Amino acid sequence: MKWRKIKTFFQFHWVAIIIIILCLAVAVSLYFFLNSTISAWKGSESYFKKATLAQYGIFFYIFFVLQILALPLQIALYIWMMRGGYMKFTKVQAKTTEGKDIKIHWKDVIGMEEAKQEASEVVKLVTDRVEVQKIGGKILRGILMMGPPGCGKTYLAKAIATESNLPFIAMSGSEFIEMFVGVGASRIRKLFKQARQLAYTEGGCIIFIDELDAVGAQRSVDRGFGGQTESNTTLNQLLIEMDGLKEKDYNVIIIGATNAPETFLDPALLRPGRFDRKIYVELPNLDERESLFEYYLKDAKFDSSIDNKRLARLTVGNSPADIANLVHEAALIAVRNKKAAISMKEVTEAYDRVEMGIKHKVVFSQEERAKIAYHEAGHAIAMYFLAPHKDVFKATILARGGALGFVMPQPREEIHVRTKDQYLGDIKVNLGSYAAEKLKLNVTTSGVSQDFTNAMWIAHHMVWEWGMGKSGLVGNYASIAAMPTSIGVFKGENVSYVSEKIKEQLNSEVQEILQECLKEAEQLLIAESALLDRFAEELLKKDELDYDEIEAIFKEFNKTRPPMPRLRK
Repeated sequence: MKWRKIKTFFQFHWVAIIIIILCLAVAVSLYFFLNSTISAWKGSESYFKKATLAQYGIFFYIFFVLQILALPLQIALYIWMMRGGYMKFTKVQAKTTEGKDIKIHWKDVIGMEEAKQEASEVVKLVTDRVEVQKIGGKILRGILMMGPPGCGKTYLAKAIATESNLPFIAMSGSEFIEMFVGVGASRIRKLFKQARQLAYTEGGCIIFIDELDAVGAQRSVDRGFGGQTESNTTLNQLLIEMDGLKEKDYNVIIIGATNAPETFLDPALLRPGRFDRKIYVELPNLDERESLFEYYLKDAKFDSSIDNKRLARLTVGNSPADIANLVHEAALIAVRNKKAAISMKEVTEAYDRVEMGIKHKVVFSQEERAKIAYHEAGHAIAMYFLAPHKDVFKATILARGGALGFVMPQPREEIHVRTKDQYLGDIKVNLGSYAAEKLKLNVTTSGVSQDFTNAMWIAHHMVWEWGMGKSGLVGNYASIAAMPTSIGVFKGENVSYVSEKIKEQLNSEVQEILQECLKEAEQLLIAESALLDRFAEELLKKDELDYDEIEAIFKEFNKTRPPMPRLRK
């Protein structure tokens, strides 16, 4: 193994070694030359010294010495040019890290239990490669990690390198692509050459390519500007190098990570023998989010008000990176507030800041504040009674981000497949603000613009795509409303395969859903007019209401949330 390392060292640094040897040789020769010259000079007659100085001058000797000193530089420049020095921008900038130096172990991988289990199997395949070969199995070549951003794909790749104790080379897909055709392919070749040499000396190597879609997108014909040709050439070289690993038994594993859909990648990249295994790194579930809060809070000071289960429910849909950022933001807020520890108040304030932005110092008149208060109260009451799958977590009339106020929902449980009733409930919540303004102010405001957009988006998809309209029309009409007449690189003109009569019927059903939901929201707010006034009054008084304060208002009127609908057995 030591001989392999010495051999690899010479392969990487032979040019530098030659230059150093030449410099030493020139330095020794120069020393003896100058020593003999000085001795001869001292032993010569005085008239000879004067004649020599008069004829050549001292500058001759200075020039001669500089020429000798510049010789190693000239040799190095010649070698550099012969080895393609003018194309040094093709050099791979990736840094190799020893697996033991990364220090990310399985216990540090939180919030992705299923992905971690699959990754541990990968480590076993890598470390027990001899046993796999004995029974006729194939060595693992490529692993593709897919999932939303911030879920820990890079973190998981580093854990694989740590647990397998192999050298780790990390690069981004965008680092391969340049404006000159052929540069990306050259970088791919150099990367894999470096990995094979490391595998030869260390017994294995892991290449991690983040944002794989930058280099692995589907190939297509270049339109004449060279950019697509460079992308295609780089991908082709990557495919060739991954196949080239089969020529010898190199223990080189390529891990790719992407946020893009699998269909975005070139099919040749996904076939067996290249990226053999796919690991889906999904958003954490309720228990995993609770574990993430415990993990990130263990290094911070926090008081007894922190409820990890409640925080886990609050952060539905958040990634591990979101939760880490939330805890760090809460710590900063605690420092600004001169608190000795993080409390639940700082965490919820951090959540508001991350989700909605910081508070804006906007001065409203009393009339405007009343309009905003009734607007948000309409949302809150409609959510409480008409959307039983959500809790009213917070309500505010303070401006944050681009909103003058908002009501923050909190899913009562994680939902992966939504029903028609849940979509209708969401539409009623969005239209609750419009109904409240009409009922209490006798006028509506421009603040309902985004609410209308959300409601119409849901209703449109219900009718056009999900078969939830009243007419019984079944099919995804949006997918064929504008379809190209030909399939290929140069697509034909778009034509509609949906008749105008069907379009009118579908659009009529969308409006029918909106009107029925608005009517139900209006009937609710008329029946709960006193509750609506009380909620708006409390908002005007406190500006913000948290979950406990909101629950107290409903209990004051002896109101309870409707139970969540369940499937019939």
